[in-house]
Amino acid sequence: MSNQRAPRGIAPTIASLFPDGLPLSLRAYDGSSAGPSDSPYGLELVRERGLSYIMTAPGDLGLARAYVAGDLVLHGAHPGDPYEAFSLLKDSTDFGVPGPLELINVVRSLGLSHLLPPAPPPQEHLPTWRHRLEGLRGLGVGLGLGRHSHERDAEAIHHHYDVSNTFYEYVLGPSMTYTCAVFPDEGASLEEAQEHKYELISRKLDLKPGQRLLDLGCGWGGMVRHAAKHHGVKALGVTLSREQATWAQEEIKRQGLDHLAEVRHLDYRRIEEGDFDAISSIGLTEHIGVDNYRPYFAFAHDKLKPGGRMLNHCITRHDNISRSTGAFIDRYVFPDGELAGSGTIVSAAENAGLEVQHHENFRLHYARTLAGWSRNLAENWDACVAETDEGTARVWGLYMAGSRIAFERNEIQLHHVLATKTVDGDSAYPLRHDFGV
Repeated sequence: MSNQRAPRGIAPTIASLFPDGLPLSLRAYDGSSAGPSDSPYGLELVRERGLSYIMTAPGDLGLARAYVAGDLVLHGAHPGDPYEAFSLLKDSTDFGVPGPLELINVVRSLGLSHLLPPAPPPQEHLPTWRHRLEGLRGLGVGLGLGRHSHERDAEAIHHHYDVSNTFYEYVLGPSMTYTCAVFPDEGASLEEAQEHKYELISRKLDLKPGQRLLDLGCGWGGMVRHAAKHHGVKALGVTLSREQATWAQEEIKRQGLDHLAEVRHLDYRRIEEGDFDAISSIGLTEHIGVDNYRPYFAFAHDKLKPGGRMLNHCITRHDNISRSTGAFIDRYVFPDGELAGSGTIVSAAENAGLEVQHHENFRLHYARTLAGWSRNLAENWDACVAETDEGTARVWGLYMAGSRIAFERNEIQLHHVLATKTVDGDSAYPLRHDFGV
């Protein structure tokens, strides 16, 4: 960004904040415009509050606030699936905070009043612990508060997963599975791919009738039901979401599986039972914090029988360099969420005493999964808005489109890590595995 006087008009001034130029058209409520006029996609800033959002939180957070609040409107793409438009915009949103001279030019063009931050949209309402934390920061108090306490994790999970079971039914489809599907072939549907994923995990765990399975972070109980129904396993799932647990228990009873399957509203760290033949963890590691990987895997090691297997399925980074998840994801989607590379996962499992037997990347499968969820959201948009509100639906459209792009571009990945509780050199694992699917 140059230090010359900012162009006159709101749209040209905002466009000047994009270091590589605005990749789509922009109109503003003052009648000004900027960006390529022939773009199939355009943004329209319809009110002054949106400008204040953008000016007081430069980058993806300010743009997201304006978009979620309805102050920044996207044209040419459905808000439930803004993938194509967001693909153009994604690389251009990290424009940071203007330097002193640049800020003077921007303020001269747009007015000092726009540097007063408006209240964030209600979808960004911080959980109690974040309000407390930010209040302490404001007072200059040292923040020796540990992340991922039982209370703090429960509130973070509530923020994301207790939106509405009906909303999730529209977005996820009949499987009610909010984790990466595994597509057996190019023509497989989302539902077929979710079923295939559960069967693949069952085969990797070598589930057999009469065995006991523990599913950590079980969601709506998809793995628990699959293991009980198709493999005759006695399965226990736990989730920190009360909404998920209630739905899962009702579905277990509806399918007549309550003699084998159970889902509890419970922190996994409070499970008292042990001696399980197998443990599945599908999408939990993202929430527990990198510093807790080793005790998490140590917990799993303690809960397994000798020779038992654990399958960890989680989103990973493409490298093992620690970095934040980004302001939008942290405030609107996954509070306290943390990701690490698969090497970090493998090391933590090994350091906890597990022997890693197999390691597999499903990155492109998650991009396909997100495309399916986005399609569901767009097709059921009016019902999703009625079930929650338009701002929440916009958050989901934005988040899923952005995540899909990140998987396609290898910014993030999805890994299975299969490990055994090996005792005195005996892993009970075959010389060569054959998962048979």
